[in-house]
Amino acid sequence: MQDLVLTPSISSYPLPDVDTSGKVFSNLTPAELVEHSLSRKEAFLSSTGALMADTGKFTGRSPQDRFIVLDEKTKNAVWWGDTNIPFDEEKFDSLLAKMKHHLADKDLFVRYAYAGADPEYQLKLKVINTLAWHNLFCFNMFLRPKKEDLKTFKSDFTIICAPDFQADPEVDGTKNPNFAILDISRRMILIGGTAYAGEIKKGIFSVLNFILPHEKGVLSMHCSANMGKDGDTAIFFGLSGTGKTTLSADPNRHLIGDDEHGWTEDSVFNFEGGCYAKVVDLTREKEPEIFDAIKFGTIVENTRFKTGTREIDYSNKSVTENTRTAYPIHYIPNALQPSIAGIPKNIFFLTADAFGVIPPISKLNKSQAMYHFISGYTAKVAGTEMGVTEPKLTFSACFGAAFLPLHPTEYAKLFGEKMEKHEVNVWLINTGWTGGPYGIGSRMKLAHTRSMITAALNGKLEFAPFKKDPVFGFMVPEICPDVPYEVLNPKNTWENPDDYDRTAHNLAQAFISNFEKFKDFADEDIMKGAPVM
Repeated sequence: MQDLVLTPSISSYPLPDVDTSGKVFSNLTPAELVEHSLSRKEAFLSSTGALMADTGKFTGRSPQDRFIVLDEKTKNAVWWGDTNIPFDEEKFDSLLAKMKHHLADKDLFVRYAYAGADPEYQLKLKVINTLAWHNLFCFNMFLRPKKEDLKTFKSDFTIICAPDFQADPEVDGTKNPNFAILDISRRMILIGGTAYAGEIKKGIFSVLNFILPHEKGVLSMHCSANMGKDGDTAIFFGLSGTGKTTLSADPNRHLIGDDEHGWTEDSVFNFEGGCYAKVVDLTREKEPEIFDAIKFGTIVENTRFKTGTREIDYSNKSVTENTRTAYPIHYIPNALQPSIAGIPKNIFFLTADAFGVIPPISKLNKSQAMYHFISGYTAKVAGTEMGVTEPKLTFSACFGAAFLPLHPTEYAKLFGEKMEKHEVNVWLINTGWTGGPYGIGSRMKLAHTRSMITAALNGKLEFAPFKKDPVFGFMVPEICPDVPYEVLNPKNTWENPDDYDRTAHNLAQAFISNFEKFKDFADEDIMKGAPVM
């Protein structure tokens, strides 16, 4: 049986962009990829049947090593800077040649997949991996073509991922031996020197964030989404660690997707075919849908087993706080397939406020919604990026600046137009700290957050009394089903009200300072959404 699995699959698929004297394995099944991963000692099998793999030195994305090729198509379109670092066309060609030479005698795992559940806006992908578990990751995270579609499949974007290939920064033009380089014109992504699988999915997300708004007029969004039984769509914006995956995995609603979506004239659609969830301190009691999805075919990254067993110890953070799992979306029982739904009725901005002054739920008017969308406030959560060991203040435009090739105002303009046209309710949710800042206060209870979101979705807050926040100006409900009264007003949870006032004032000032770079774009209506100082 093992000899059969280790034989390259024979098909009529196009050959990969790399010539190799090794074996080429095309579109293997999860079972075959699991066997390859185990026989190649890439991973271990857990007691649930999930594959446990380590990502090596890099346990998170490396934003400072992400580049975009500078050419005629991108030079006047991309928002160049620390987020989008330009890369020379000739250096890209040279690096690609070196990667091909490196792979010339390697066994390769090739996968053909889709990005985008809406066929009208779909990218056809060809992914070339040197690791079997990376190819399984791509099976889980991207949309899977039907078997008959593979016979005539013609990819229009290629990703080459070789963790064991390192660049020479002095020669190749990178900053470090690891890199992720997008060439939008040649429709290629090169990834080397890092085994963190998230670089693959975020590379394609960045590509879609260029193509869809710039060329198709579709708003691409770093968000999760779900749909109620009556067909009402809800969107959850937020950076990694703020609760997008957790809060969208609601047993009473259909999951559309947990991370990346597009908003067209009449629908919201998922870019992906799977979920990539954090599993630090995961329990069945807190997150049953995610816990039960960790079974055969699923990957868990950088976790550890309980001593003497193959049972995953989700409390073990010895490798990183950014332990994760990747599984197909249909592992969530109530996932919507195909993952396309209608226009949203409610939008939630999620923030993990490390200062503990943002109310747990607030309703935003149009000005405030635009202001907070452009601001994208949260705290970076430990382990999500290399070098981040505890939450810290950050503003990430449109809740995803790290993945936005275009200027944030292009996304904000589309967002504002759609929000106003469809009269969407916009809520700000603090999944961070209460009772004080990080180190003094405590993390908001998940049960309370779920109750507040449910009340907003079910219309139970429509007739609740609201009180205006004196600093940020948004409206805060004074009562909410299943949530203690004092929790709704963060000042009530602080031991010293004066400390709260000073901290809230400091955070408001940070908002204003951050927004200085957007003032030339922002009209009077948007500026009305700023904190009141």
